Amino acid sequence: MKFNYWLALASLLVVPIMFWFTQFVARYTRRGFRDLQRDLGGLNAVMEETISGQKVVNAFRRNDAVVEAFRERNEAVFRSGVSANSYALLLMPLTAVLGNFFVIVLAGLGGWLALQGLVSVGVIATFIIYGQNFVNPLRQLANMYNAIQGALAGSERVFQIIDTPSEVDCVLPPADCASTSLPAGRASEDAQSARDNEGRASEDARPVTPDATLATLRGDVRFEGVHFSYVPGTPIIKGMSLEARAGQVIALVGPTGAGKTTIINLLTRFYEIDAGRITIDDRDIRTVWKADLRRRLGLVLQDTFLFSGTVMENIRYGRLDATDEEVREAARLADADHFILQLPQGYETMLSERAGNLSQGQRQLLSIARALLADPGILILDEATSSVDTRTEARIQKSLLRLMAGRTSLVIAHRLSTIRDADRVLVIDDGRIVEEGTHQELLDLGGVYQHLYHSQFKGQQI
Repeated sequence: MKFNYWLALASLLVVPIMFWFTQFVARYTRRGFRDLQRDLGGLNAVMEETISGQKVVNAFRRNDAVVEAFRERNEAVFRSGVSANSYALLLMPLTAVLGNFFVIVLAGLGGWLALQGLVSVGVIATFIIYGQNFVNPLRQLANMYNAIQGALAGSERVFQIIDTPSEVDCVLPPADCASTSLPAGRASEDAQSARDNEGRASEDARPVTPDATLATLRGDVRFEGVHFSYVPGTPIIKGMSLEARAGQVIALVGPTGAGKTTIINLLTRFYEIDAGRITIDDRDIRTVWKADLRRRLGLVLQDTFLFSGTVMENIRYGRLDATDEEVREAARLADADHFILQLPQGYETMLSERAGNLSQGQRQLLSIARALLADPGILILDEATSSVDTRTEARIQKSLLRLMAGRTSLVIAHRLSTIRDADRVLVIDDGRIVEEGTHQELLDLGGVYQHLYHSQFKGQQI
């Protein structure tokens, strides 16, 4: 019976061979499914872009070009899918062949041993039966491993998004951040984020205190020697210093690309500054939790975004605990109540995607009502009336005046008629403040602002 060990060794021979084939095929399967996921993402992007920009496609008669782009992406998906699935489907017949090869080896070796009188036919049959029971689970495991490779290839794209560093509340060195009293679970996350962003941490940042909130707000805003660049080595904001006192309306004007919107992005901490300080009520905004900072800021942007839902829900987005009457009052103050009541279901009217069933002016009035409901201490208006007609602009201007009353306001405007009553006008050019003063002072100065103003109103009496 000792020669039965040869049959046992022959039975085990199939295990390393099967694992080697599985790893070999899985390597190419993983690569194929990774390419498939990439090409599928490109195809979905083309479809989403084309559907969203359908009017532009039709207006410029680019239907054939769009169809061709879709066809190319679809063919890329087809090729990637054929390649990935070819390798994936190759594993099953390979394992089947190996299983049959295993039977052949046992039968051949057992037959030779039987001719030598070393084993009986019954022992050979037993090895073959038990050997097949041993190989079948290995075959299923190999097929399952192959499917796992396909799933891992898809999960890589998901984890690329999940592993993207979150916004950083603390810009101090990791040790200092971790040692402060932070909300549960936040210290380790912010410490890691700080490591990823320590290049943007300036030396003069204050320590984050346990009460990293703006308990009270006057509304004084200061930029002190602020430098910033989206790409290292290409400065956008260059040593900018400005001040907006509580209740003042500060207008930011200048050519496209001068850095006006970047100033807003820095104040809201969508980006971290490279050097200098930004303070609110003499407190560095980097020492305040972003959620609390943004709760004090109200934004009315040129590109109004409204969600699929009712008019009431979209206005209430400014403050989720607001009552229905508070929502209606905000709409009345924003001069939006009159057109809302004319909608089919009034405040319960469902808005389509991006509120496509409303005009641009109506969407803008809803965004102003949303900001009024939030009741921010500091208001930011970024080209809030640039995409509407003059009549609608006049109506929106009245709503904006109500919104700005008693609040520190930063107003970006290309239509200079909208900022003539601002307390101060800052002319931004190439990331610097080149002129500063009231509307009339800057006109009398005869510089950049006068040129911008007269280029808009040449031949008009304003």
